[in-house]
Amino acid sequence: MKQTLLSEKYPIRVAEIDKAETTCHDIGDVVSYLKAMIAENDKVEFIGVFDHYAHTRRIGGAIDPAMRAAANLIFCFGPSLPNPQVLAVRPRAIGIAELDDKFVVSFMEAPLPPANAAMQGWVRGLRNKV
Repeated sequence: MKQTLLSEKYPIRVAEIDKAETTCHDIGDVVSYLKAMIAENDKVEFIGVFDHYAHTRRIGGAIDPAMRAAANLIFCFGPSLPNPQVLAVRPRAIGIAELDDKFVVSFMEAPLPPANAAMQGWVRGLRNKV
């Protein structure tokens, strides 16, 4: 995964996964895979899936013409609430964009190293075609 800063302030991780590298055929398959990974971890709570593509199209927003679909998978690790301010960085989300030949999967780094490790592992697991 590539580590970068979005807008010079948001630390994100991004993976571009060619469709030839994965058994996932479309964004629905990627969402299903990630939901299964969340379900396997009893410390993570699945919240929902937001169809960002449909929302942006509905309100007449601009969409990269290369994108065929876009969704955010929303969940929370939240092992503690040490102060009220921590709520500003929760819940977590993984963004998934489908293009003709690949998926672009991204997430903002969490302040909790085990959460980052889990999300990185889930995304790496998408490269599952032998």
